[in-house]
Amino acid sequence: MAQRWTNTLTHADVTPRAAFLNRRQVMAGMAGAGLTALSGPAAAEDGLEANTWEEITSYNNYYEFGTGKDDPVKYAGSLTTEPWSIKIDGLVDRPGDYDFKDILSEMTIEERIYRFRCVEAWSMVIPWNGFELSDLLNMAGVQEGAKYVAFETAYRPEEMPGVRSPVLEWPYREGLRLDEAMHPLTIMATGIYDRPIPNQNGAPLRLVVPWKYGFKSIKSIVRITVTDTEPPTSWNMAGPREYGFYSNVNPNVDHPRWSQGSERRIGGGLFSKRVPTLMFNGYEQEVASLYDGMDLAKNY
Repeated sequence: MAQRWTNTLTHADVTPRAAFLNRRQVMAGMAGAGLTALSGPAAAEDGLEANTWEEITSYNNYYEFGTGKDDPVKYAGSLTTEPWSIKIDGLVDRPGDYDFKDILSEMTIEERIYRFRCVEAWSMVIPWNGFELSDLLNMAGVQEGAKYVAFETAYRPEEMPGVRSPVLEWPYREGLRLDEAMHPLTIMATGIYDRPIPNQNGAPLRLVVPWKYGFKSIKSIVRITVTDTEPPTSWNMAGPREYGFYSNVNPNVDHPRWSQGSERRIGGGLFSKRVPTLMFNGYEQEVASLYDGMDLAKNY
């Protein structure tokens, strides 16, 4: 089992639940990439005002249910999350379809309070519940020669009206290098605020890689493939100049259409405080060694 990570954030740093799940004030009018539903840091001590329940549940990004911010809450209820299974295949000793409940029975569920930074330059702090991805990969048995891990989101046209649109090539895909996937910071999240992840936020299982931009944290995972070649990823395929394979949080490398040097902390309204973005989203000490010798501007 991987070495456990020691958390340095506390509940005093956590974005209020309402502000976390709703980003209407900040995201309205932004022509962003429509990425993952969640992203990182905002601190409770900043005096963030909790949003209403209606706001919390009515504004989200999950393109499988439509590109409108209120589409996920309208349509994600149609997603069947029980039963759920994850196919694990490729370079593993024990390939197969793993029942989600069986996986949970073998995993150690922990709370991880992480910064979570969106490529669109807004951020929060989120208390996840989940388990280390390395534990799941070890359960399947990673074979010699493996270099990457690929992920796929559920693709169900009968339940996901958004996939009728060609805005992305479906199913949604993401990927990590194997050493990134095995890092103790990388988790498979099963809950938020000690509650199961809502459908519109990626139920029942999503990836969380806190030093990368939010769109790397793929939702509603149904397949994990261990491979020796770099896998295609959805936003990189859609816009290779804007969304690289690595997508590490880097204040020194701007998005072609906006600066990444600072971020807006969600929860304080449209004019909430902007703060400098931290290299690797504040996890530089833990993960910088993964990229020793790499040109981080070229390998963005």
